[in-house]
Amino acid sequence: MSAAEFEAYTSGKTLTFSREGREYGIEEYFDDRRVRWSFLDGQCQEGLWYEEDDKICFVYELEPSPQCWRFTRKGDGLRADFAGSDEVLELYETRESNEPMACIGPDIGV
Repeated sequence: MSAAEFEAYTSGKTLTFSREGREYGIEEYFDDRRVRWSFLDGQCQEGLWYEEDDKICFVYELEPSPQCWRFTRKGDGLRADFAGSDEVLELYETRESNEPMACIGPDIGV
C-alpha cells in the first residue's frame, strides 16, 4: 500500500493485529499520522508513521528506531510483513473499531 492508501484505510480507526492465530497488538490511528500502540497489556506508546520506499515505518516514544512494514489488503483487512530482518513476521488485522484504546496510566510508586 502507498502512504495515501494506508492513511485512507487506517485514519480514525483502532485495529487489532494477530500473529499465528493469537492476538499480537492493537494500534489506534489519528490524524497527521500519529499512532498509539499496545501489546495488549494496557501499556501504550505514542508514535508516528511515515512512508519510506514501499514501506510504512513507525517510530515510538520508547522505541525510536524505525520499524518498517509492507502493508497489503488481505480480504477484509490488512496484512503487515515486517521489513528489516531475516525473521519472518506477518501480522493480520483481525478486528476493527472506532473506539479509542484502553491505556492504563503511568506507573506510580513510592
